[in-house]
Amino acid sequence: MPKSSDKLNGKVYLVGAGPGDPGLMTLKGKTLLECADVVIYDALISPPILAMINPQAEQIDAGKRRGRHSMQQSEITALLIEKAAQQAVVVRLKGGDPFMFGRGGEEMQDLLAAGVAVEMVPGITSGIAAPAYAGIPLTHRGYSSSVTFVTGHESVGKYRPQVNWQAIAHSSETIVIYMGIHNLAHIIEQLCGAGLPDSTPIALVRWGTRPEQETLTGKLSSILQQMAKAEFDAPAIAVIGAVVNLQEILSQGIAGRSS
Repeated sequence: MPKSSDKLNGKVYLVGAGPGDPGLMTLKGKTLLECADVVIYDALISPPILAMINPQAEQIDAGKRRGRHSMQQSEITALLIEKAAQQAVVVRLKGGDPFMFGRGGEEMQDLLAAGVAVEMVPGITSGIAAPAYAGIPLTHRGYSSSVTFVTGHESVGKYRPQVNWQAIAHSSETIVIYMGIHNLAHIIEQLCGAGLPDSTPIALVRWGTRPEQETLTGKLSSILQQMAKAEFDAPAIAVIGAVVNLQEILSQGIAGRSS
């Protein structure tokens, strides 16, 4: 791995690919893909977005999925540093927004410490886009004036042992949970144990903004049984709160979308 004193001529762009719909890719991100020398991309990047990549560019799949890691995080960082020493435009393509539960901050820290020039290109995060495509507004004057975004999947050895679900249960009127499907039973137990009524509406939006998007709505008391019956699995965003009640009405205005 190059030291910070080594000369690194390339620049790494941390680019958010958005949640999947190629129409939600930013113009800046698209331009960088078209002129990139190397693109190191995560899992869940949709094929139409990968098709935007310069056909002459080197493409490297660094995708990480639950129980199946193509590359460890340290290997990805080392690869970025290596490619920055060899190429001018290195794109690190990440799903959603790199700074929203995407480890973009960690990667930027490591790259800067190694003397690599880095630029962040934000993307539309799935926690906003997926509910919107399902017809669920995260705020609404009649239902919610506050939103909490939280991860349902935590790494070992992080800065604190666990998410404080008891506090989150009372912190806002809408709760958006990333990567929480596999831990949903525990999360619901914690939220209800903290006093959130089990009649609280919940929506799960799978493959948000893609053609295969599907939405499952219910109550905290029933959603686990509904998931089992529908064989509903990750990747999905969970939305908890009264705004979910608007889904049946507002989804009618989402062209080409159905629950």
